[in-house]
Amino acid sequence: GLSIVYAEFEWGSDLYRNRQLVAERIGLARERLPRDVNPIMGPVSSIMGEIMLIALPLRSPEQTPSAAPLAASLTPMQAREYVDFVMRPRLLAIPGVSQVIPIGGEVRTLRVSPDSRKMAQFGVSLSQIEQAVRGFSTNAGGGFVDLNQREYLIRLTARTTQPEDLAGIAIGWRDGRPITLAQVATVGFFAGVKRGDAGYAGDSAIVISVQKQPQANSLRLTSDLEAALAELAQSLPLGFSKPKVLFRQADFIQAAISNVMHALRDGAVMVAIILFATLISLTAIPLSLAVTALIFRALDQSINVMTLGGLAIAIGELVDDAVVDVENILRRLRQARSDGSKTSIIEIVRQSSLEVRSGIIYATAIVILV
Repeated sequence: GLSIVYAEFEWGSDLYRNRQLVAERIGLARERLPRDVNPIMGPVSSIMGEIMLIALPLRSPEQTPSAAPLAASLTPMQAREYVDFVMRPRLLAIPGVSQVIPIGGEVRTLRVSPDSRKMAQFGVSLSQIEQAVRGFSTNAGGGFVDLNQREYLIRLTARTTQPEDLAGIAIGWRDGRPITLAQVATVGFFAGVKRGDAGYAGDSAIVISVQKQPQANSLRLTSDLEAALAELAQSLPLGFSKPKVLFRQADFIQAAISNVMHALRDGAVMVAIILFATLISLTAIPLSLAVTALIFRALDQSINVMTLGGLAIAIGELVDDAVVDVENILRRLRQARSDGSKTSIIEIVRQSSLEVRSGIIYATAIVILV
C-alpha cells in the first residue's frame, strides 16, 4: 500500500524551485490516480538527515516505585499518544528540524469489526456499514437562514471521537425501527496494525527518529534538541523512563573535528620547531589564525571539518610566504653590508619585501582559487 518515487536533480540546483516543479506535476498526476490515493511530498531533508535517535523506555511494573501506582497503568497506546501529541510537536517546533518519526508503541484507532452472523440476521450488507461509517464524525455546513433581514449560518457539528457515538448510528431500518451499528458489529478503540516495533535494552520502548534540514547546523541543532529533551523530561508521565539518546550525528562530527584539530596542533608544533629561528614565521601563524577566528565570528561561520582542513593547509602557505619574504630580506641585508651601502635597514627591508610581494600574492591567490 505504499509507493515511493525519488526524483534526482542537478547538484547545486535550487531546492525550493525543484520542490515547486515536483508539486506542480503531482497536481497533474493526482487526476489520473485512484480516488483513495493521495500523493504527498516528503519534508526537506537529506540522505544524511537523521541527526538523532531517542528511546523512551516504558517502565516495567517491577521498576515502578511503590509511591507511583499509576505508573504501571501506562499502556503502549497511551505512551504513543504522548509521543505523537506532546513530544513530536515540541521537537518539530525547533528551527532546523524537518521531520520527527515515532516508532513503536500502539497507535489508537477506532475500529469497527462486523459480525457476519448478525449482519445476515438483520439483513445488513457490508456496503451499508461502510456508507454509514464514512459519513460519521464530520462537520458540515447547512447554508443560511434569512430572518429579520439578517443571515444566520447553519452548521452541523457532528465531530466526535467517542465509540458510543459511532456504535449508535443507524445503518438501516427494519419494521420501522433503526438498526444500529452496535447490533451488527463491535465498536471500540484498538491498536492499529503493526508493521514494526521498537525496544531498548530488551524492554518495550518508543524510538523517535529526528531528521534535520540540509542547511541546519548539526551541532547547534543537537544542542537545541538536547535542551528540549531536558525540558520534556521534567514532565514525563509516570510510566516513562528518562529519554535515552541512542544515536547522535554530532558525535561523528565532533570526532572528525577533534582529529583535524589534533593534526592542526601537531602541524603547528612541528613548523614551530623547524622554524624556531624565524620569528616572523612564528608570529604569522597565530596572528593569522586569530584573525580567521574573528572573521568566522563576524560572519557567523562554524568550525567544521572543511574549515579546519583549510586552516591546516593555510599554515603551510603562511609559512611559505613568510620564509620567502624573510629569506629575501636577509639576502639584501647581507648584500648591502658587503657593498657598504648607506641605505637604512628599514628601507632595505621595505624594498626587499616589495621585490617578492607580487610573486607571493599571485602564488597565494592561485592556491586559494584551487
